[in-house]
Amino acid sequence: MSVVDLLGDPVPGDHTEEAGDIRVGGTVAPPVIELRALTRTFAGTPPVLAVRGADLRIAAGEYVSVIGPSGSGKSTLLHILGLLDRPTSGDYLFDGVPTGAASDADRAALRGGRIGFVFQAFHLLPHRTVLDNVLLATLYSGVPRPERRPRALAALDRVGLSHRLDFLPIVLSGGERQRVAIARAVISSPHVLLADEPTGNLDAATSGGVLDLFDELHRDGLTLVVITHDAGVSARAQRRIRIDDGTLTEVTR
Repeated sequence: MSVVDLLGDPVPGDHTEEAGDIRVGGTVAPPVIELRALTRTFAGTPPVLAVRGADLRIAAGEYVSVIGPSGSGKSTLLHILGLLDRPTSGDYLFDGVPTGAASDADRAALRGGRIGFVFQAFHLLPHRTVLDNVLLATLYSGVPRPERRPRALAALDRVGLSHRLDFLPIVLSGGERQRVAIARAVISSPHVLLADEPTGNLDAATSGGVLDLFDELHRDGLTLVVITHDAGVSARAQRRIRIDDGTLTEVTR
């Protein structure tokens, strides 16, 4: 049985409180992301220890920021959380299931169906319309064909771009392009949205609009993890983690 089969879909009310569970808004929630003594080392002379013995639990429905300077290990951590990279040692549990022994195919299936990504660079196809860019994401997420267009239209309406369906990315503002990227990320109803410096290419006013949208997604119950070097972006999160030289530390308000 594959990791994807083992994960299944959560059943409301099916969880009893256990050690490691987290209270979110007074409700007990099991970790959707759990790192146990996780380390990532890159070969070199000397070797580079990018993530050092990380322990981290993020519950379903939390909004977490990870803040740190350039070279602190932020992007490496995001790549591991997004199943784009494997740790050197330690464990990563996604929805309670260890991912370390998962095949590349299983990891790709989890990424496509359960994890949404938003990056600093928008990664939109320049010669495809806004609608096409969002629809393309359904090819990798297992969305049934009859549901693809309705989901894409709903996602674009959600981010305020239903009037831009047939536009090419080149005529959109930076903020609009990032909203297309967010619509593409949430079209498959992921369990987690991972954002890597999502406001890095935006001015302050446009950044505020994107962060307002993240707030709305969080209120709707989506789990968000935002990687940033910007204290203002980090402060919008419900919970903040600092990473320095690969070491994670909880930030108290």
